Amino acid sequence: MPYQGTPYPGPTPNYTQSYPPPDAYGRAPPVQPYDSDAKDPYDEGRFKPKKRINDPIFLILFVATVLGFAALSGIALSSWISHGGLGGGLGKPGGQTGVGVTLNRSAVYLLLLITAAAVLLSAIYLMLARAFTRVLMHVTLVLSILLNIGICVYYWITRYYSGAIIFTIIAVFSILAYWGFKSRIPLAALLLQVVMDVSKHHMSVYAVAFTALLVQAAFGVWYTFTVIATYAKWTPGSPTCNTGTSCSSGKVAGLIFFETFAFLWASQVIGNVALATLAGGPYGCWYYFGPKGSHGGEMPKNPTISAFGRASTLSLGSIAFGSLIVTLLDLLRLILEAVRNAASQDGSPVEACLACCAACFVGCIQNLVEYFNRYAYIEIALYGKSYIPAAKDTWRLFKDRGIDALVNDSLVSMTLTWGAYVIGLLSSLFAYIYIRGKVTAPSYNSDGQYTAPLLLFSFLIGVQCSLTISSAIEAGVSTIFVGLGEDPQVLQYRAPELFRLIADHYPEVVRGVSGT
Repeated sequence: MPYQGTPYPGPTPNYTQSYPPPDAYGRAPPVQPYDSDAKDPYDEGRFKPKKRINDPIFLILFVATVLGFAALSGIALSSWISHGGLGGGLGKPGGQTGVGVTLNRSAVYLLLLITAAAVLLSAIYLMLARAFTRVLMHVTLVLSILLNIGICVYYWITRYYSGAIIFTIIAVFSILAYWGFKSRIPLAALLLQVVMDVSKHHMSVYAVAFTALLVQAAFGVWYTFTVIATYAKWTPGSPTCNTGTSCSSGKVAGLIFFETFAFLWASQVIGNVALATLAGGPYGCWYYFGPKGSHGGEMPKNPTISAFGRASTLSLGSIAFGSLIVTLLDLLRLILEAVRNAASQDGSPVEACLACCAACFVGCIQNLVEYFNRYAYIEIALYGKSYIPAAKDTWRLFKDRGIDALVNDSLVSMTLTWGAYVIGLLSSLFAYIYIRGKVTAPSYNSDGQYTAPLLLFSFLIGVQCSLTISSAIEAGVSTIFVGLGEDPQVLQYRAPELFRLIADHYPEVVRGVSGT
């Protein structure tokens, strides 16, 4: 029965339809039992870490970066608005909106509408993912292969040989890996359904996800208009340059580089704070505190609020540390992409090929680090560790406990990421309809000069909104993996059919923990 006087962690989902295949004699494969005396949920400081600020240097650097961005944004936006940067509206029949000088209030309404549409589409996609999990995962695999083949064919047709060679290799590997990924779909689908069902009984999951989404969306809009205002204020020939302001293309490039760096870093931190809040709150408590009360002890009061308090204060420096690594890799990849484009325009195929290979290599490292960091943040959320110890323990967990196969074969992230790209594309389509519509067409875009950047910003906002919401689901899957690596007997008791399926497909998980 549930703990008396403590928060109810929600029922254990029953997934009786997901039994592993029987052996040659028609019998279900045995699952090694574990000792019923599980470790105390508070062992090693779990849920109750020491009250100390971890990685304070990165905390100070992050706060300084955000404050610098805010100061620069205030200067640029105030100048932009004072020179008529805003004006116009949603539009009216028979005329165009706004002035024909620069971006105006019409663009604000556009981005706000896109944000609202992205929120709605993200919620719809999650409902579809729960109802048609396996179908979506199969579609995801096929789309991934078709995308790789399509890019490969396009590069060969356009004679971009360096990119064509790289994507030919990627396409071949994706085709060969299809059958291996396909066999993992039942397990990945079950994990996704488990987490979604658990989240139904923890409304704080959606509260955290939507709060992070709104903060992310607001910051994305803020960044967009800061970049616009920076162009308007410091681009040579701008009206503000006649008032004594020093204007140059190099200054604009440097300021936008800093703004982009601050935006990427802050965006990473926002999403990762939400991840740590969910891992140390509802999902971690679901795993270690069951309504059957098998492990004793009392559940922490207001676990989600407590987890958020730790993630946003004591552990914020550690989260900023890990996020900075991914941000620097992302910036390096963007720089290499710019070098590749410049080399292609200059007719230097060798330099373009080298830059393309380097960008792909950095992108792969970035994806691996980002994937690895997700589990490090869970260690931080559960135990209050600094980033380096959490990263070491995560690597040891992957290697010693044998759950690396589960991590690498999981299709949950791929499915949700594809959904984010679809939502991003739909957001761009919505923006294009708005820009080109007879009623809402803004005058500043009469020549189409702002169509490309607005479509790009719309795509990014849609993707970020969707990824922020889906990260709440991924947090649950990852938390189950970490709990499985450290205390598999808890999952065996809480969700025996899920544990049986995992043990059947990945027996090294059981052997790695039991030492057999």
